[in-house]
Amino acid sequence: MNKHETLAKASKELMLKEPFYGLLLLSLNKIWSEKMVPTAGVCLKGINYELAINPVFWESLPPIQKVGILKHELLHIAFFHLTDYADYPNKQLLNVAMDIEINQYIDKEWLPENGCFLENFPSLNMEAKKGTRYYYNMLDQECENGEETAVALGQALESGDCEVQLPDGTIVELPDHIFDNQELDEATKKLIETQTKHIVNQVADQVMKAKGNVPGEVAEILERINKIDPPKFDWKGYIRRFSGKSVKTYTKKSRRKYNKRMPDLPGLKIKRQKHILAAVDTSGSVSTSELKEFLNEMWHMTKTGSDVTLVQCDTAISHIGKFNPREELEIHGRGGTEFQPVIDHYNEHLKDYSCLIYFTDGECPAPENPRGNILWVISSKGDTSYLENTYGELIKLED
Repeated sequence: MNKHETLAKASKELMLKEPFYGLLLLSLNKIWSEKMVPTAGVCLKGINYELAINPVFWESLPPIQKVGILKHELLHIAFFHLTDYADYPNKQLLNVAMDIEINQYIDKEWLPENGCFLENFPSLNMEAKKGTRYYYNMLDQECENGEETAVALGQALESGDCEVQLPDGTIVELPDHIFDNQELDEATKKLIETQTKHIVNQVADQVMKAKGNVPGEVAEILERINKIDPPKFDWKGYIRRFSGKSVKTYTKKSRRKYNKRMPDLPGLKIKRQKHILAAVDTSGSVSTSELKEFLNEMWHMTKTGSDVTLVQCDTAISHIGKFNPREELEIHGRGGTEFQPVIDHYNEHLKDYSCLIYFTDGECPAPENPRGNILWVISSKGDTSYLENTYGELIKLED
């Protein structure tokens, strides 16, 4: 097979094994060049990304490493490495730090054995799954401190070597696969970051619709680019315990599901999805930080595979619709506080929802005649006293 055919095959394999990256790859323009890059690399063409591949390097790789290299380059994009490039004075050291970071998200069998892995630097005691800046600062600091491994790395980089032999005898190939992109002004940088965030979230939405959730590794990436804090509850376990039997059931065609009646056609895969009504108190007493706290928890709720309908309410319901965690949310309301409108809506549609989860600061008397499965979630700065004896369960977010 020629280089175009092997690239198509590797792309298909990536799509089958890890569809998030396979779909993300479709958004890139690909070029072949022996001069631009010695291996493979991503760069910016205006505000768009481009993947350059050295055909000699490409043909030297076994099939699974071709897949791994594609994922490796896509992770540079997902982690905003190209827009951060100008923030670091030592670009060679930065390349090493970036590779240490992203290679933790790739099966080692998918990459050349002499790549930059966290395990290559045990003497530096670096933590796993940290950002590029952490690894860059650790390598830079330990080099200045005279740490043997860091010094060997620094000397090799300064000499322009393509590999370094570490004190323990390990040979590490030094990366050179991110282009020194044009200087970006703040407006252009922000535009590219916004566009990248949009593309990554859009791809994640496609995977979510097809599979019901995204792999844990992809969820980590989404949390990072969307600046999501860790959840304060195990929402998956909590919703499983708390929700009733009311679920949305739908079918989709699946080649993996055998069609007994018509073997030549795809079968039907039945999927069941809990439907949650999430109410957010948008009254004037709820601060911006509390709203952010609520939305952060709701973001993690969607990771359980549940379908979430968001209702915003102050003294009346001001907005109701499907909650998309990767779209900017416009807040409605900001008046007084009344729980009754949401309770009345929920009571009228009990069969449509598994449960009601109400996010509030708690500064309102309890509603009348609440029914069904209800969880009251009080903000970390909120007051639980009004709702301590009301119907449903009550939890308080802690700082």
